[in-house]
Amino acid sequence: MRRIYFQLKAGLFILFLYSGLYLSAQTTNYSYTEAFAPGFYTHNGTLYRSASGKPGPQYWQNSASYVIKANLDDKKDRISGSVNIHYTNNSPENLDFLWLQLDQNLFTAQSIGQATIPLEKSRYGQANNAFEGGYTLSNIKVNDADDAVKYTITDTRMRIELPSPLQANGGSVIIRMDFEYTIPTYGADRTGILNTTHGKIYSIAQWYPRMAVFDDVSGWNTTPYTGPGEFYLPYGDYQVEITAPVSHVVVLGGELLNPSEVWSPAQLKKYNSAKTSDKTVLIRDEADIKAASNASGSATRTWKYKLNNARDVAWASSPAFIIDGAKINLPSGQTALAISAYPIESRGGNAWERSTEYTKASIEHYSQKWFEYPYPVAINVASNVGGMEYPAISFCGHKAKAGNLWGVTDHEFGHNWFPMIVGSNERLHGWMDEGFNTFINDISTENFNKGEYHLPYGKQNSMTQVLFNPALEPVMSSPQAMREKNIGALVYYKPAYALHLLRNEIIGRARFDAAFKKYIQYWAYKHPTPDDFFRTIENETGENLSWFWRGLFQHNWQMDQAITEVSYVDMDPGKGARITVQNREKLPMPIEVEATTESGKRITVKLPVQVWERNTSWTFRLDSKEKLTQVKIDPRDVYPDSNPENNIWHAK
Repeated sequence: MRRIYFQLKAGLFILFLYSGLYLSAQTTNYSYTEAFAPGFYTHNGTLYRSASGKPGPQYWQNSASYVIKANLDDKKDRISGSVNIHYTNNSPENLDFLWLQLDQNLFTAQSIGQATIPLEKSRYGQANNAFEGGYTLSNIKVNDADDAVKYTITDTRMRIELPSPLQANGGSVIIRMDFEYTIPTYGADRTGILNTTHGKIYSIAQWYPRMAVFDDVSGWNTTPYTGPGEFYLPYGDYQVEITAPVSHVVVLGGELLNPSEVWSPAQLKKYNSAKTSDKTVLIRDEADIKAASNASGSATRTWKYKLNNARDVAWASSPAFIIDGAKINLPSGQTALAISAYPIESRGGNAWERSTEYTKASIEHYSQKWFEYPYPVAINVASNVGGMEYPAISFCGHKAKAGNLWGVTDHEFGHNWFPMIVGSNERLHGWMDEGFNTFINDISTENFNKGEYHLPYGKQNSMTQVLFNPALEPVMSSPQAMREKNIGALVYYKPAYALHLLRNEIIGRARFDAAFKKYIQYWAYKHPTPDDFFRTIENETGENLSWFWRGLFQHNWQMDQAITEVSYVDMDPGKGARITVQNREKLPMPIEVEATTESGKRITVKLPVQVWERNTSWTFRLDSKEKLTQVKIDPRDVYPDSNPENNIWHAK
């Protein structure tokens, strides 16, 4: 009996011990086996995409070059034109058909986008409910053959059946068609018409039938355009001619080929002067606008442009444009031309008269910091479009001024790096352009004009309750698969916050910046995926960051570190203190603790995130010699702790 009783006591003790551990585990949602689980990447590297994050030795992408001729009818608000697309199949497989994107079909009453846009407070609609837009296409040909082309249009997508397979590894085909459409007054905040005192400003984008991307990830990328998800496009060269009323100025994101034909002699002189001036030069003023208004209503003028190695082209046209410009200085010694186009209503009061200054400063900063700007011009257009980017041209709100104008200008031109140079799939991974761009915007704003518009965040974690709200979707959701009100937090601000956290607290600025530059260099004019970015940063810095990508991007995990115990070694303050911190939510982070002694001395201890690799709580020794009055987790408020109330211990 005695032995049985002893065994029973031992069993009860063991049961009590394990029950205590179990009960303790109920106070935390953290699982180190989940946070630090291997196998974050679900596929190995290939010949096309290296496991190191670089393009693989046999990386390929198809190309599409365009010759476009278009006419602007400012009486009917209509564009008509023709497009020749030279498409090259560099993939390792033959193609039996091609997919094109017809984004203007968003503005048909039957489109998927119109059916899914909320009735109120949506950025992606057309203000006039009676508006009927969309393409009219005609004279569709493949390689100029007389045979009728078989094609199918479904919403914003067009499938063309090829008469014979387009051969792999360099086969090419020419697609020709005529197109026309009515310009929406408010086209999903990306294209539109603004009425001004001296005439309409047309901001023209997504205006020609564009090739879809065929890649090694999804094959044909045919996700329809519904508004929230932006664009994914092949690279190529553009030759564009725009014929507009003679009173208009047409600005396009590309090199103007016939300046002497479209500018007056006096304007041409000032235009050429702007190319060599670090100060803004006024090229077309209000007197020119009034003189142009007397021109014949039926006369037209053709503006000719080219842009090479780009993924899109956009333009604007108006009789109301004031035009000014200045030289952009690039690190290689090359130059580009910054141009601003805006109505007289947008000038004055620290507004659009500074647009060229902002454009020049923004592009010079990004060129020096990350990667040299590749385009011959950078054009900022005052528009009813609040802020939208295309290669070498941006549409920004015509009422913006001061810090707001700097902010939108800097943001839209920052997009020339993401996604114009680094051509990610915006339709699926909006955070790879908006989030990365917001991140580099913060650094640019801090540097502009000695911080003229720099507003420090204050506490870095002040946005925690917004960015880590448990009701949010994960960052790696597509923009179409998140509530519209959440897009700002998830596509812009949370990924930017995450990159700042990596740069400032986890990797360090020098190492992070070097890795980020490598990512841009590796994927310039190519199509990276999220894994390519993650792998590049890890391989360049030598850090295993799967816990970070898993928690902040793949999932919407929260962080909650708590002080659970403070005691003295052998109950003697002179021998130091023992501090226990518990991780109570799924997201691990490094630990930073600041202890304050009775004499007011502050002692800081920093511990790496690896303390959470096999622990839910962690005890460490503080090398102190006197009693403590306070111990605080995250004293600089840099981590996204969702419950700061348990971050402080006060001596009783």
